[in-house]
Amino acid sequence: MALFERDNDIYRDRDALREDYQPEQLVGRDEELRTYQAALQPVINGEQPNNIFLYGKTGVGKTAATKYLLAHLREDAAQYDDIDLSVTFLNCDGLTSSYQIATRLVNSLRSESNQISTTGYPLASVYEMLWEELDDRAGSVLVVLDEIDHVNDDSILYQLPRARANGNLEVAKIGLIGISNDFSFRDDLSPKVKSSLCEQEIHFPAYNAENLRAILQQRAEVAFHEGVLSEEVIPLCAAYGAKDAGDARQSIDLLMKAGDLARDEETDSIEESHVRRGRRALERGRIKEGINGLTEHGHLVLYALLTLDLEGETPIRSRDVRPRYTRFAELANRDPLVPRRMRDHLSELAMLGIVSVTERNEGRRGGTYREYALDMDVELILSAMADTVELVGVHDSINSYVDGDDEPTTLEDFHGA
Repeated sequence: MALFERDNDIYRDRDALREDYQPEQLVGRDEELRTYQAALQPVINGEQPNNIFLYGKTGVGKTAATKYLLAHLREDAAQYDDIDLSVTFLNCDGLTSSYQIATRLVNSLRSESNQISTTGYPLASVYEMLWEELDDRAGSVLVVLDEIDHVNDDSILYQLPRARANGNLEVAKIGLIGISNDFSFRDDLSPKVKSSLCEQEIHFPAYNAENLRAILQQRAEVAFHEGVLSEEVIPLCAAYGAKDAGDARQSIDLLMKAGDLARDEETDSIEESHVRRGRRALERGRIKEGINGLTEHGHLVLYALLTLDLEGETPIRSRDVRPRYTRFAELANRDPLVPRRMRDHLSELAMLGIVSVTERNEGRRGGTYREYALDMDVELILSAMADTVELVGVHDSINSYVDGDDEPTTLEDFHGA
């Protein structure tokens, strides 16, 4: 008997739920697609392409819309003899400088046997190589920089849109498409970059539950056999996604996780219970990944807030978190951060969804301030912070969560923290 046998009772095509799957139609983004299509129209007209800037949170369809429309644009442009269109797509995750982007663009335009080193050249020389490669392409060239907000300097964002006007290109017509998850990224650009990069701006708002249901239904029809999904599965996945900042990727991942659980259990249908258990499993993974990515002081700030939350002290202001954090830092034999840097760690925790933030306004007398509270399961957080708890010691408030097989080391010093 074979150790591995095909199991197709649940899935018809599981790959339809993967991130790299490109559906034939995009749903829930009609208005944004119309605006985006109009911004790309000059390419078909044989005109200088627009520079386009897309922004919106993760999982709201920016990259999917770009790949969808550019695939159609290339197909339609091929029908015209006088249009020569090239598209270069680069994800900037892990790239922090214009130099790194420029060298990777050069290599993406060259053959594998003619690659350049990613270090050792003056930036001006890399730009000269880039202009040469782009002009060799001739025609219209669209350069897509996804997750552009990772870049710390804006030299490349000035050079590319103005390459033709500055006399660096003679033949090629360049259009730059920048995609950012950071709403404030554009505000931090220099005025000269704003005026050239952001000719066309398109904002992608968060998906609502109705949008997410349509997206999930479209994927489910391809991914699963007919009759496998119980009627509450898609609405529940969509509701969770809407709650998680309207992120379609999270909704789709949850649907796939529910399907995997059903397949593992060898059931013939996916039920609401699979969705709820799948959400807990995915949430556990996200929390662990987010916490593992924190610095040591980020862990100390989180541990301080966790213990205050268990003592019923939250929502709490950062100034009231500080004494507990300072004590924990001292117990860990670390120098406490200044208040501003400690607040930065609270903001990072809020961005990760581990901590919730409430804005308070008490008028002229009290002013505006923020209050923080824990927004995740205590046991999940503690499971990802074992090293920090061991370093600092077990606070009284978490004794009930510590494994009873090990005698907790309660710190007497904590009573004054």
